[in-house]
Amino acid sequence: MSDNPPIDVVHAPEATAEDQQNVKKETGTLDEQNDASRQTKPNEDVPPDGGYGWVCVACVFWINAHTWGVNSSYGVFLSYYLSHNVFPNTSALEYAFTGGLSISCAMLVAPLATYLINKFGTHLSLNLGVFFEAISFIGASFATKTWHIFLSQGACFGFGMGFLFVGSIGIAPQWFSRRRGVANGITAAGSGIGGLMYSLATGAMIPRLGLAWAFRVLAIVCFTVNVVAANLLRDRNKAIGSRVVAFHAPLFKRPEFLLYLGWGILSMLGYVALLFSLANFALSVGLSSHQGSIVSALLNLGQGLGRPFVGLFSDQVGRINMAAFLTFLCGFFCFVIWIFATNMGVLCFFAIIVGPVAGTYWATVSPVLAEIIGLKDLPSGLSITWITLVPPTTVAEAIALTLRSSPQSKSPYLRVQIFTACMYIGAAACLWLVRGWKVRELASIEQKTTTTTTTSTYPVTNPTEKETGLTPDHTTPPISPEDTSKVNLWDPLTVWQGMLSWKRV
Repeated sequence: MSDNPPIDVVHAPEATAEDQQNVKKETGTLDEQNDASRQTKPNEDVPPDGGYGWVCVACVFWINAHTWGVNSSYGVFLSYYLSHNVFPNTSALEYAFTGGLSISCAMLVAPLATYLINKFGTHLSLNLGVFFEAISFIGASFATKTWHIFLSQGACFGFGMGFLFVGSIGIAPQWFSRRRGVANGITAAGSGIGGLMYSLATGAMIPRLGLAWAFRVLAIVCFTVNVVAANLLRDRNKAIGSRVVAFHAPLFKRPEFLLYLGWGILSMLGYVALLFSLANFALSVGLSSHQGSIVSALLNLGQGLGRPFVGLFSDQVGRINMAAFLTFLCGFFCFVIWIFATNMGVLCFFAIIVGPVAGTYWATVSPVLAEIIGLKDLPSGLSITWITLVPPTTVAEAIALTLRSSPQSKSPYLRVQIFTACMYIGAAACLWLVRGWKVRELASIEQKTTTTTTTSTYPVTNPTEKETGLTPDHTTPPISPEDTSKVNLWDPLTVWQGMLSWKRV
């Protein structure tokens, strides 16, 4: 076949069909050249959608289990502190700040962790996290005063969790395109499975081994698992060409990003209040401390089993759609089930059913942000996100305990339950507004692409679609400033139409 003469050149005037075939061949050649050049052009990188990415998913899963999962067991510690007066003259509000302090310190350290990742690579941040977390538990085992717990179980543990979390949270999305949602769901499930294991483990260890040795066992186990997982992780920052900077100021000029931050703030106010209050709420309805630890464990079981399915279905129906709907569903469950839970059976049912949706934010935060600002700005966007979450995570449980009525009242946690439900529903409203913007953005991009295709000789290929491996109706890159100046995507009528129309986003 290679010896055939170039007939299409000899009979050019009559070879219309062959010309079209040649155009397709030339286009295919260009595509092959583009595929080859992707290895050297970070902005055209194609995620492998698997391979070593599954090892990274497993590593992040276990890191989450031994950071956020262990932190989830603080509800058991809190219940023990309140019922045994471990540190005399310490108020319930002070104990509540310890749990919130660990999460807020994890968020507070995010810019430093991002800077270290940019300067020295991911593994330095991860190993610093391993060190701080182990030291925190060793220090807590020798605590004799309240401020010792503040520094060890609160601040030091939070720093360790923050270095590990910031160093690992953005890695799984870098390895996947079509399966990004399910991969992130699996990694997020680690915190639920860890919370299940350590809620039961701490509930059993404290009465048998004592508080001090419970902390020491946690230190040994967490150090061993985290040091292995952290050093097996590999990021793809160079391949993608990520902007690994602590703050990317132009993001604050985008209303969709500000609403996304609102979704996070309100979600965390509800999530922390629910997570840390449930075990103590069990005591308020006449259950024992052991039963309270079981309820807390069931909540974490629901998170662990539900989050992979959240990721899987978000890939099918749209990541923003899924995140907004499940956030609203959690608030709905708090209104119609939690308020009426007065015995062990109903409370266990609530813990299991609310578990998969309570931590929707953590299961979808990276994929949703990638839909809004793109993969390149994802590290910067996440860094800003973690700093924004410092205030709500610090005060959420303190607010919950302040709203709690006198233990002698009929429903001491009623105001806490209403507060939690309203926070989740408000968070869903913020994200639904973002959905309206995203639908209109997709429509504008598709209209522009269609117009360009009809006026061009060669087919127009969207490089970001190749990069993500997703269809245009699933995700597309944010349109350029030149395009947004022509189309006001935040026109109220336009956003309202986007909120009401069905589209997979």
